[in-house]
Amino acid sequence: MAAAFSSDGEAALRRELRATVAAAPRGDLDGFYEMGRAAAFVRDGGFRKVALQFPDELLADAVEVAAQMEAATGAEMYVLGDTTYGSCCVDEVAAEHAGAEAVLHYGPACLSPCRKLPVLHIFGQQPLDVGRCTEAFRELYPERQSRVVVLSDVVYAHAMGELEQQLCPEYPNIVFSRLVCGDPPGPAVPGEEQKFGRQFLVKAAGGLQDYAMFYVGAEGLALTNFMLTWNRCPFSSFNPVTGCGRRETLNVNRALMRRLYLVERARDAGVVGILVGTLGVAGYLTVLQHLRELLCRAGKRSYTLAVGKPNPAKLANFLEVDIFVLVACAQNSLLDSSDFYRPVVTPYELELACNPAREWTGNYLTDFRDLLPGACAHVELPAAVPAAEAVPDVSLITGKMRATHLCDPPTSQLPPSTALACRDQTRALAEISPAASFLESRSWRGLEQQLGQTPISKAVQGRRGIAIAYEDEGCEQP
Repeated sequence: MAAAFSSDGEAALRRELRATVAAAPRGDLDGFYEMGRAAAFVRDGGFRKVALQFPDELLADAVEVAAQMEAATGAEMYVLGDTTYGSCCVDEVAAEHAGAEAVLHYGPACLSPCRKLPVLHIFGQQPLDVGRCTEAFRELYPERQSRVVVLSDVVYAHAMGELEQQLCPEYPNIVFSRLVCGDPPGPAVPGEEQKFGRQFLVKAAGGLQDYAMFYVGAEGLALTNFMLTWNRCPFSSFNPVTGCGRRETLNVNRALMRRLYLVERARDAGVVGILVGTLGVAGYLTVLQHLRELLCRAGKRSYTLAVGKPNPAKLANFLEVDIFVLVACAQNSLLDSSDFYRPVVTPYELELACNPAREWTGNYLTDFRDLLPGACAHVELPAAVPAAEAVPDVSLITGKMRATHLCDPPTSQLPPSTALACRDQTRALAEISPAASFLESRSWRGLEQQLGQTPISKAVQGRRGIAIAYEDEGCEQP
């Protein structure tokens, strides 16, 4: 466990780097990156500065794509570097730093709606053997009256029309999902499901639970997210890379038990760290405020942390925090925190722990926007209950008694007690817990320019080698 938090870096320094094979055929950039559609988007919008966002595996083509786009549109193209958070989300912050008026997002995407900039998604048309996929579907569903919803990874969406032509004549009850970017324009019709950028209409009387799910794509976060969300539907998949179809055997019940255990840990927590895992998904500021209010009403202290991509080493710096809640897109919110010093939960799991009005119904939510006021799954916080009337609860982990009642919302009036002093205009109290005081006192200042204060000197030859063993070390006599 300690090796996950600190190391001497030898493994990273000595790791052999291999050039990744470009996902796009070198001679088919126009087709793979849909140059015509992207250029039309830029010209029709009248954009003069456009940001191009590539995942790591497609960065090899970034320069050539940017040059061709500039020649076709006359606009300035900026290639975004390493994204602050997951590459599936549109990095609007980095695009705004370059003064971009729009974003061209390449590669796999979570299709979360953005807040400000216009976005065009270019998924990259990965090859799919439609004939082999059709055969695998027939083997998995020999009954022609089977009710099946077909989902796909975004990189294979271009081939779903051909697959639909092959299967629809044989399977009258098959339903193909469509990719939808952004929020729906109006209210959903009965039987229509729209989640994670997929939209489909089911006609069975029992709703979606009467259908099976067939996923076209490799195993990954998207498939896990689908299986937990629609956990009452049996899943099967076809992997285009291996050409094999299979029935998914992920033990959903065991995965949900693990998540419910984290809910119990959240109930026991006294200090909660809110991890900002996205700055581009619409509604993230609203859900941050919602979580702060929820934790305040539940009597827990919260701190908002922006650490970029979370890893065990980063979060191990905050030993005072009992549990973290990650605000990210639906695809990245299910973080496996088994190697972390403290667990990481989702906003939905934190609501299960702190909102007495929300009960576990068997439906799992990974999109934090579903929890906001006006959303389909929003549950209002109940009225405050006096501590004397609160029903005590027993922790299933520690066996200790704990209170589950909600406190009154904070008011703008100063407390009558003279033992607590108002620190500043934000009305933060000067006396808090020792752990929280230590956490607030920790600070770090980066490099400062100090213009005119640093003497100018000529460049000199520095040391050679790596930090753990410079070439001149060991040669000097004591």
